[in-house]
Amino acid sequence: MARQQAFEILGDPSDGGTQTPSPRGGPPELRVELRGNGPHGLRIQAHFQDPETPGTSPWHSADLEIPAETLLDYGKRLRTVWHDKVVDHRDDDPGPGQRAGGHPFVDSADLTGLHHETDKLAQTLAEEGWYVLDMMLDGTGYDLCRFREFLLGVLAGERTLRVSFVSEWQLPWSMLAVDPAGCPSPWEAFLGHRHQVEQTNTRYPWAHASLGHRDRATTSLNKDKSLDKVGRAEEVHQLLHERSRLVVRTEGRELLEAFSRAVLHEDVMYFWCHGRFVNGGPASHFVAVQLSDTENIDGPLVFRKRRSYVRSPQARFRPFVLLNACQTAEAADPGRLEHLGQQLIDLGASGILAPQIRMPQIFATEYAYEFLDRYLTGDHTAGEIGQSLVRRFARDYRNPLALAYSLNCGINSRLDLAS
Repeated sequence: MARQQAFEILGDPSDGGTQTPSPRGGPPELRVELRGNGPHGLRIQAHFQDPETPGTSPWHSADLEIPAETLLDYGKRLRTVWHDKVVDHRDDDPGPGQRAGGHPFVDSADLTGLHHETDKLAQTLAEEGWYVLDMMLDGTGYDLCRFREFLLGVLAGERTLRVSFVSEWQLPWSMLAVDPAGCPSPWEAFLGHRHQVEQTNTRYPWAHASLGHRDRATTSLNKDKSLDKVGRAEEVHQLLHERSRLVVRTEGRELLEAFSRAVLHEDVMYFWCHGRFVNGGPASHFVAVQLSDTENIDGPLVFRKRRSYVRSPQARFRPFVLLNACQTAEAADPGRLEHLGQQLIDLGASGILAPQIRMPQIFATEYAYEFLDRYLTGDHTAGEIGQSLVRRFARDYRNPLALAYSLNCGINSRLDLAS
């Protein structure tokens, strides 16, 4: 008797050679690859598959003149600027009824009452994001000048794109910007506002154990109980409870036990806890999260628990992970121990969504509720939802913080109960 084999396509081992069309006739795709070229150099390549000019899909490439370490430093500086000007901004000249010395940009997700200040803030942040992109592509070489003209032309064009940045060198791409002087408003200069954006890789995929068709999603809430009363945290919990089969974990041992199982049934893993940097030596700091206890859950520990299941067709770990803990989108530099988000991707997660900076807790709960409410319908991809939330928070709340959430390998992730 013939037997139908279940399988999933989890990546593109052809390194872009298949030229797969956008899913469901979505936006055009731009693929940008950033690779090492010598001890300190970088080579950049890009491919734009333009449906308006079928049959013409050239690759563009050039050597960057900026050293890799310098480019990473620009990315770290940009995160610091966002933290200082948004999260840590203090109001020393408050209006009527406002508290002197408060942090007005983090006390509420809705900043429409401060739109004069936040519009100026958006202008400053867009100029900083443009500075990073400008410096990355700066140089005098002929090939680099041609590449710069091509890439900036596509990124600053009128069409929304699905942009995948393929690299071990990770930047806060959604916080970068095209030249705001050429945009109707500074909000529209940010890459995360203009396009669907992800950081991704070209590792070979593997087959995971199939779960068969299910009538309901399975989710997990991995939380620090001390954050239960913050913002919309209880509403997020209730949303997951009503819309899925929910597993709640509050201690690190419960989470590590789950990682130790061959098959995890979870379609979505949601982390609502604290993220922190742990000192791993003179030149190494790595990200760890803590639930209600003091157990540091980091990338190497999770890998130790699941290393025997990697690439095993009898095992499964395919959740989309919303890692709502501070700075968990930051990645380790190439050659260092991988941070938690990177390790979860390597172990099979379909995508990671996490903040690049220390995220204000009230905004984090608002963002999580809006994202999960859309994702659990199964009607939209994570890339579509992420861009829509950037635009919504900018338009309705005059709040830029949605841009600080970065997507890793999840632009096409969608809730699929027929796996």
